[in-house]
Order: sequence, then structure tokens, then C-alpha cells
Amino acid sequence: MPGPSGDHVLDLGPRPVPELFAELDGIRSLVQRTDAATLPRLDPSTLQAPVAPRTMLCLGYNYRGHVPDGVDPTADDPASPDVFVKTANTFGGPNDPVVIPAVADDVDYEGEIAVVIGRRAHAVSVDDALSYVAGYTLLNDVSDRSWQRKQSQWALGKCFDGFAPLGPWIVTADEVDPQNLLVEVVRDGEVTVSQSTATTIFSVAFVVHHLSQVLTLEPGDVISTGTPQKLPAAQAAHRPLAPGDAVTVRVGGLGDLTTRFIAPPGEPA
Repeated sequence: MPGPSGDHVLDLGPRPVPELFAELDGIRSLVQRTDAATLPRLDPSTLQAPVAPRTMLCLGYNYRGHVPDGVDPTADDPASPDVFVKTANTFGGPNDPVVIPAVADDVDYEGEIAVVIGRRAHAVSVDDALSYVAGYTLLNDVSDRSWQRKQSQWALGKCFDGFAPLGPWIVTADEVDPQNLLVEVVRDGEVTVSQSTATTIFSVAFVVHHLSQVLTLEPGDVISTGTPQKLPAAQAAHRPLAPGDAVTVRVGGLGDLTTRFIAPPGEPA
């Protein structure tokens, strides 16, 4: 919570995720009654992933202008979202470096807004869907394009260990308009992605509704909403990520997520 000398930490103790999300109103009231100056300062270097998802579902090509190679970017919108899964071995926190695997030669970044489910959702309507959202965080959907191109399914290119750093925190849903956020990515000091969520094809409400028709979403599950197309200069200058690189995903109101990339253990940095 903010204080006169920076951000401070209010320890709520260990809580199961469903219980924590169910008590958000009470937690907000507690925050309002607490003097931040009496609390310890936040040390960002100690932050871990703000949630440990049971399931992470991700969208491909959900921003207008971001299309597969060879597809006309002015073509009609698809009829339904393109959905894939990132497995539990990929999850990491905001301070966890990502290892560039020795067998991956075209590792890339994707800055995304991730939706955190707050209560069980099954077959929910579009109108009610946002009431099932606890909040929002950031994701770098790290991918290896060479493995992604090896097959019709994307799983192997998306699911190397550590390829889903999350954070730095969850901003509660009442503070966010998910369809009015600017998603930016910075690499080597250059903005390589900059596009508003107003240009997404499928809104957060529709995506929660759509996915809940198939599987029951549980508290703590994460839905990542896709990445915009890189800016033309960044596309033209594309080079795979390498050890020593760092990429920052930033969204006003949600914070910054900076991911460092390192060599495998035992290899030169």
C-alpha cells in the first residue's frame, strides 16, 4: 500500500486463494484503516509470482493487426479466440530470470495482460463474466519460434521451463478498465510494442464467458489476453533473445514486469 516514503506491505498471513479473493472487500477496508507508515517498506526484489495458477490459458492473435505470417492484417476478425495452454513448469515470478535453453534458437517475448479468476466460473454469461475476475497482472509469454514452427500445435514452443514470468502483483478488478489500457514492451531501451486493449478482438468479458462454456475456471486460474503486433521497426530488426538481454512489459496502472534472460547453468553468460 502507498505511504509517504514509498510502498509498504500489509501482511495478511497465509490464505487459500479462494478465501483471499472472497474477502477483498474486507481487505480493502483494512487497508483504509491502516497507517502505511507503521508497516515495513516493500522490497521489490523479494516479490514472487502473485499467484500460482492451476491452469493458464492464453490467446493468440487477439489484437487487430497481429496475424499469422501470410495472413492479411485487414482481413475480417476470427469468429472465436485462438486458445492455447501454458503448463505449470513455465510459471515464474517477477524476479526470476529465464534460461535460454540450449536447444532453442529463436526465443521471443510477448507482453500481455493476464486475468486472474476470483471465483468458480462455469457457463457464465458475458454480462456477468467480469464479476468472476479478481484482478489483473502482467505476463511475458516467452516463446521459442523454432519449436513453435515444428508442429501444428504450439505447446512445445510455449512450454519450456520458466517461460511464463508473472507479476509484479495483482491489481484488483475494481481499479481496472481492461478495455482501456496501453500495453507496451521495452527492449534495449526501445519501445517495440505499443497498442491499446481497446483494439483487442475479444474482450476480457467475452473470453471469460467463452472459456467457461468448456471448462470450469477456478480461483487463481489465469487467462492471458494476447500480445499486440510488434512495431514495424522492431519487426524489421528482429533478433532472438540471448543471455544478457532484458525485456520490460509495462501497462499503466498495472506496473512493470522486467524479465532477464540468462544462459543455461554451466554455459558462458
